[in-house]
Amino acid sequence: MNVEFINPFLQSLLNVISTMASMQLNPGKPKLKTDNLAKGDVSGLIGMVGPQTRGSMSITFEQGLILEIMQNMLGENPGTINDEVTDLVGEITNMVTGGAKNLLGEKGYNFEMATPMVVAGLGHRISHKADGKKIIMPFTSPHGTAYIEICFEN
Repeated sequence: MNVEFINPFLQSLLNVISTMASMQLNPGKPKLKTDNLAKGDVSGLIGMVGPQTRGSMSITFEQGLILEIMQNMLGENPGTINDEVTDLVGEITNMVTGGAKNLLGEKGYNFEMATPMVVAGLGHRISHKADGKKIIMPFTSPHGTAYIEICFEN
């Protein structure tokens, strides 16, 4: 997988969370992911298609982290994952992908974004929309961890 595709998503996630939720996430070490099991409690998944490649990206949040993000962004915390929380995950997925799309566009890579899909529940699965290697990277905070997964066809 082309590293030029990965970094814009990582930068965009850090930017969206720091700007919109006034929180800092600490990037961990990326690694290959071989299964479809989500690491957290709620995930946003979005597909991307362009002339150069196709792929997908997901962001999975542990419950404590997404509830803190919601508190910081909207001033409310339902205490559990509900429809408002899943809507927020979809919006964050859109914002992160949009930011990455802008960064990639500056490098000459263009793609269209699909509507994000949100899946919640312990042990849920993420099915990426591309046949490529999946990279997963954790982002830690005192409130929990977010995991970004990126999968692009070569």
